[in-house]
Amino acid sequence: MKLASMTGFARAHGDRGPWRFAWELKTVNSKGLDLRLRVPPGFDAVEIKARGAIGARLARGACSAGLTAKREDSAGLVRIDKAALGRLLAALDDVPLRANLQPASLDGLLAIRGVVEFVEPEDSEEERAALDAQALACLDEALARLIDSRHAEGEALKAVLHRRLDRIAFLTEEANQLPARRPEAIEARLRQQIAMLLENANAFDPQRLHQEAVLIAVKTDIREELDRLAAHVASARALLASGGPIGRRLDFLAQEFSRETNTLCAKSNDPSLTEIGLELKIEVEQLREQVQNIE
Repeated sequence: MKLASMTGFARAHGDRGPWRFAWELKTVNSKGLDLRLRVPPGFDAVEIKARGAIGARLARGACSAGLTAKREDSAGLVRIDKAALGRLLAALDDVPLRANLQPASLDGLLAIRGVVEFVEPEDSEEERAALDAQALACLDEALARLIDSRHAEGEALKAVLHRRLDRIAFLTEEANQLPARRPEAIEARLRQQIAMLLENANAFDPQRLHQEAVLIAVKTDIREELDRLAAHVASARALLASGGPIGRRLDFLAQEFSRETNTLCAKSNDPSLTEIGLELKIEVEQLREQVQNIE
């Protein structure tokens, strides 16, 4: 499966008889699937099915979906209420005209509310069902284009993430190969620290000194952190290879990267290791930022 970004945009146009319509879809980052759907009046059946179609194709992202529809013969029909007009004329016959009054004109009578009615054209049930089906087919087209755009950006993000992982793996191995991590270097450092403590040997218990030396060795050992970083790199690469909606799992891994890197920096007692740890923190933070875009 391809890797998908959560950001994308697509439009699709369609028509059915006198109707012209268009779908516009836009998605951005979100923790889950947040759908906001707008359809014109009369398209309630389309709205229900459209929600299901979008939810089945998208796993994460804030999605704004809108349907616009226009009927070309929207001018509709004009109906004159002849009965109302007749009653109005009969009532006017009983009204005496004064010298300064003119007889009622037809255009004036038709302007009276209720005499003339504009009726929108109506579709039959069969025509409405066919229109709804065509609108949903147009939505499928828009969704396909949206997913293609999300996949295109996802593949670009995949390359960026691989570069970040390569850099993290390189720095992890560089930390592992530091001369300061060699057993003889660690032993020399411990001897130096113990010698400083023994300058005032009368104040220390030899057994306690041995315990403290062991604690120093344990606290400065970053073997576990380096192994976990290497394992996280392998897990992240496996997820990227699998594709699909892996954003949540990648985000969790990015947090684990950050935790191990912080521990490595805290344990560092060598300037070179500290420098590598800081570079690792920068790479991990950039990795986390990019992961936020993955579906």
